[in-house]
Amino acid sequence: MAENDTVVTEFILMAFQLSAGLQMGLFFVFLVLYFVTVGGNLGMIVLIQRDLRLQTPMYFFLRHLSFLDICYSSVIVPQLLETLGTRKMAITYERCATQFFFFTLCASTECFLLAVMAYDRYMAVCNPLFYATAMTPQTCLGLVAGAYAGAMVNAVIRTGCTFSISFCKSNHVDFFFCDLPPLLKLACSETKPRERLIYLLAFLVITTSISVILISYFFIIHAILKIRTAGGKAKTFSTCVSHMTAVALFFGTLMFIYLKGNMGTSLGEDKIVSVFYTVVIPMLNPMIYSLRNKEVKEALKKTLNRIKVSQTY
Repeated sequence: MAENDTVVTEFILMAFQLSAGLQMGLFFVFLVLYFVTVGGNLGMIVLIQRDLRLQTPMYFFLRHLSFLDICYSSVIVPQLLETLGTRKMAITYERCATQFFFFTLCASTECFLLAVMAYDRYMAVCNPLFYATAMTPQTCLGLVAGAYAGAMVNAVIRTGCTFSISFCKSNHVDFFFCDLPPLLKLACSETKPRERLIYLLAFLVITTSISVILISYFFIIHAILKIRTAGGKAKTFSTCVSHMTAVALFFGTLMFIYLKGNMGTSLGEDKIVSVFYTVVIPMLNPMIYSLRNKEVKEALKKTLNRIKVSQTY
């Protein structure tokens, strides 16, 4: 319901309240970031698919992470570009709910997938002799399917709880996409029971994922400390650095938004942090895994050399 007690059929995304010139400047910045994100992650998927040396469980999961980052960014950025480029700020109620659902689905899946990738590193470092038999293609596929299934349950419940709320204070969403904190500020019905369930689910998704990651790295570090040579320790640890960097960036920003609750914090701060984890991090992940990974760099050089050779004929 809106202020005049009519049913809300659309929301107005306020995005960034700036001058027309600055809005267009942001439009081109986000457009470039989006192209880099899609191009980088597609490149990672193709590279992993084509290079035989990358047909391992770790890169199977990385391929799915790249796919998720494309989806994750595509749920948010096109709508943001439309708002900035055309100044068309209206979004229908149904489109808002759909964006909210797929955003939750992608974010939750990425949480679980990063936990699965930590478990994969644990198996590779702590149980190298059993790694090939334990992490079979069927097991890897099952772990990824479990990540998607758990995320789907969370997305369905979270979306249902959020959009069963009556909105009457306004239909102006002081954000650049349909996210939970700004939507709750528009509620006129009692939201506490739903809020508790929504934040409980967010808490469970994040803490479960982080617990798996922390436990996995506890055993990984313990195993690394047993290695006698400094070179051996460094080599083993280097296989985990990219994943640890991706985990720190993603969960650091996610916890800032969703574990602090809806307690009157600045939406201006939330906008900046949300831009980072919805736009910047999906762009950075391919760079993190390519710049810090010897196998990916070698596969990339091999592919580029093939392209150069083909162009000479």
